[in-house]
Amino acid sequence: MMSTETQVKFDVLGLAEPLLKAIIETGYNTPTPIQAKAIPLALQNLDLMAGAQTGTGKTAAFALPLLQKLLPLASTSTSPAKHPIRALILTPTRELAIQVEESIKVYAKHTALRSLVVFGGVDIKTQIPHLKTGIEILVATPGRLLDHVEQKTLSLNQVQMLVLDEADRMLDMGFMPDLKRILALLPKQRQNLMFSATFSNDIKKLADDFLTNPTLIEVARSNATAENVTQKVYLVEQSSKQALLSQLLLAENNQQVIIFTKTKVTASRLSRALQKEGIAADAIHGDKSQKERMEALDAFKAGKVTALVATDVAARGLDISDLPMVINYELPSTPEDYVHRIGRTGRAGASGVAISLVCEDEEKYLVEIEKLIKRNIDKEKSDIKTAARKPNIHLASEQNKNDREIDSNRASHVKPRQHVRKPSADPWFDKPYEPTVTKQNTAINQGINRKVPLAALLGGLKGRVKT
Repeated sequence: MMSTETQVKFDVLGLAEPLLKAIIETGYNTPTPIQAKAIPLALQNLDLMAGAQTGTGKTAAFALPLLQKLLPLASTSTSPAKHPIRALILTPTRELAIQVEESIKVYAKHTALRSLVVFGGVDIKTQIPHLKTGIEILVATPGRLLDHVEQKTLSLNQVQMLVLDEADRMLDMGFMPDLKRILALLPKQRQNLMFSATFSNDIKKLADDFLTNPTLIEVARSNATAENVTQKVYLVEQSSKQALLSQLLLAENNQQVIIFTKTKVTASRLSRALQKEGIAADAIHGDKSQKERMEALDAFKAGKVTALVATDVAARGLDISDLPMVINYELPSTPEDYVHRIGRTGRAGASGVAISLVCEDEEKYLVEIEKLIKRNIDKEKSDIKTAARKPNIHLASEQNKNDREIDSNRASHVKPRQHVRKPSADPWFDKPYEPTVTKQNTAINQGINRKVPLAALLGGLKGRVKT
C-alpha cells in the first residue's frame, strides 16, 4: 500500500500549474504518503484529522490544497479590501509558525496570494502595518492572534479554512482556552484540517468539538516513532550525565546534535558547561527573546553551533535538514514529548540516532515511553572514560589551561597589593575608648563642687522673692 502511494506524482493530485512549478523548483516531484493521502481529500472540502510523524512532509499536505482552493480568489489589486484573511493556520510555537509561513511563501511564489506570520516575543506594532496591507493566509500562535483581535488590527469573519498544526502540542501547552475563543470568532461554515503526531483522548475530544464528520488519515501507527531512527538508552548516574554527554559529543567530531532538557535553567547551565569543554554550544528556551532564539537557531543551521541545548518549546517546529542525532539529557515526563523530540532527526526518509541518558529516577518515564511506542529500546550501561572528565579533552580546554599558566607566571612577577585600610567616614569611631563610668563620675564630681542656686520653694534665692 505504501509503495503504491509513493509512486504517485504531484501532477495527478489536481494542483494548478503555478503550484506544480513551485514544487518542481524545490526539487520534489513525488509526494510523501501523508501528502498523497491528504491533498486529494482536502481538495474535496472534507474535514481531516491527520496523524503523521514530524518530518513526513505534513506542512505541504495542508499548504498545497489550501493554496489551490484560494487561487480563484487571488487578486493583484493593492487595495487591502481585496485581500481579506481567508485561511488561518495555528501553531503552538513561534519557530513552527515561521517555518510554516516560509513554506507557504515558497509554494505560493508564482501566485498573487499573500501570507504573513504573527507571533509573540516581538513588538506587536511591527506586525500591524503588514496586516493593514491585506493578506489571504495568516499563520499565527494563539496568544498573539488574540492580541491582534483585542487591538482590532485584523478580522477573521471571512476565514474559509482553519488548520491546527501539531494540535496535541497545543493542548500540552495549555492553549485550549485560547483555541475556544478563536473558534468562536470564525465563521461556522468553514473547512477544518487538524494535524497531530499523537492521538490522545484529549485530541479526540478536541476533534469532536470543531471537526465536522472528519476523515481520519494515518500514514503510520499512532504515537509511533520512525523506523529509520535508531534509539538507544544509556543507564547512568545523574551526577555522571554531563561527563557522558561531553564524551558522546566529542566522539561525534563536531556532528550537529540537539540536546533536550526538561527545564530552562538546566538548558542554560548545560550549554555554558559545554562551552567550557570547548564545544560550540548554545541554548534555546522560552526565557530567551525571539531575537536570541532565532540567532541561536540560525547559527545552528549554519553550522556555527554544533550542540543546541533546548527545552520542549523547541521540540516542535525545528526543521533542520540532515540532523543526524538528538540526545535526551533528561527524559520528558510526558511520553508523547519523547516522540516529538526524536522526530527532529530521521526527517524526510534520512536515518538518525536518538540517545537518552537515563538515571534511576527517570526509569519510570522510560517505562511509559516504551508502552506508548510499543517497543523496547536498547539499553546499555554507560562507559565514562576518565579522559572525558579532564580539562584537556579539547583544544579550547588546552587554551584555558595555557591561559591559567600565563596568568600564574604573570602573577609571580607582580608584587602583591597591600591592603590599605580606608579611614572611617565618621571621626567619632576613631576616638580612643573612654569608659562610660569615668565620664559619669566626673559629671557627678563636677556637680558636687559647683554651687548651683536653689529654687525659691526650696529656700533659695533669698531676698529676691517679694512678700
